[in-house]
Amino acid sequence: MTAPVRIPFPVVDEVSRHCLQEAEPETVHIEVHLPGPLDHARLRKAFLEALHRHPRILMREARGPWYRRQYEWELTPEPDVEVVTFAPPGPRALHDARTRALTDAPPLSMSPPVRLEVVDSVLLLTINHTALDGPACLRVLATAAELYGGRDNAPAAPPTRAAEPRQEVPDTPAGWSPPARVAHGTPDPSPGNGLLVTELPLPHRPKGSPYTVNDQLMVTTALTIAHWNREHGARPRPLRITMPVDDRPRDTTMPIGNGTRLVEVPYAPRELDVTDMPALLRRTAERTRALKALPRPQLGHGAALLTAPWAPVTARAALTRTLRRAAAPWTSTTLLSNIGRIPYPLDFGEEAGRAHAVWFSAPARMPRGLTVTTASTAGRLHLALRWSKALLSHGDGAHLRDLFEHYLHTTEVTP
Repeated sequence: MTAPVRIPFPVVDEVSRHCLQEAEPETVHIEVHLPGPLDHARLRKAFLEALHRHPRILMREARGPWYRRQYEWELTPEPDVEVVTFAPPGPRALHDARTRALTDAPPLSMSPPVRLEVVDSVLLLTINHTALDGPACLRVLATAAELYGGRDNAPAAPPTRAAEPRQEVPDTPAGWSPPARVAHGTPDPSPGNGLLVTELPLPHRPKGSPYTVNDQLMVTTALTIAHWNREHGARPRPLRITMPVDDRPRDTTMPIGNGTRLVEVPYAPRELDVTDMPALLRRTAERTRALKALPRPQLGHGAALLTAPWAPVTARAALTRTLRRAAAPWTSTTLLSNIGRIPYPLDFGEEAGRAHAVWFSAPARMPRGLTVTTASTAGRLHLALRWSKALLSHGDGAHLRDLFEHYLHTTEVTP
């Protein structure tokens, strides 16, 4: 009998594995809305075949002794569990599925660390973020859509932009002091994350603008948090917003796993001036372009040192958790993950149809406590706000959504 293939945990996976918390699971949720119903048996068969087309997703954490020097993924020929389930219909079925996506992470000990729940014509994927990220699982779902509906789900070509020379990050506020935190609202006594999803118009951007929709979303996020903090009496401090950057191809060669690298976009309090929106957008565009162009390990150089196998994983896990607690005041203010235009049609054929809304949400553990995730489908912006209940309540989330919508509109600069 052939021994299963084992793959050492990459840096991102290992750091996440060291810092798992039962109260706030590291899950990513993807929610895909279709116009028509799905055939249960046909969908289950298509998704299983899609897993085999992307075999790197069929993995579980390999067992090992306490003194092992690294965690390893063990690839499996078949799933260990039934991945696709169908929720009974009901007025709270989707709400309950969303709640499970935030509270119940697919176990790392069972292959694959992802589950797909179907609620009427909604596909709800829950991903254990220690193993996988949203774009990788979306790639697998696009393959399943093609197998199910028999229609081409190849990714659309990315927008073409003129190549620019590498540049230093311009006019960047100093980052030696701890950044602003999102001010506490009315915390919820129950543990875990809360979630609010909404659909908004895509912001207008004049043709030939030196900034992108991503830059408009970055400015919107910064202005929203600055406004929220002013309302709650927080002293003005520099903001730092983490932005994932994903350079992977979107076709079937896309590497499956955690493939994004993180950069931080800084703002000094004086820069968040809505009276000169063109300047704020231009400055943001200069920073995001320069940060994207800089070569950098996924989590920085320190994480690579922490995950080197110089000691057993149990010892390095304790050190990683200690350092993470010590570094908490310097953690970025929030995370904005803009998936951008969904690159796949997600066309499930004649009856189920093509996706008209796709939401993602990223974990919102303290000390950040708030993440903003956006994607666009069918000419609409799909926004998910996710927060730690130790920081905010659902009412707070609704107010932040209203602020976001207001400031998104202010970025629509006319010539």
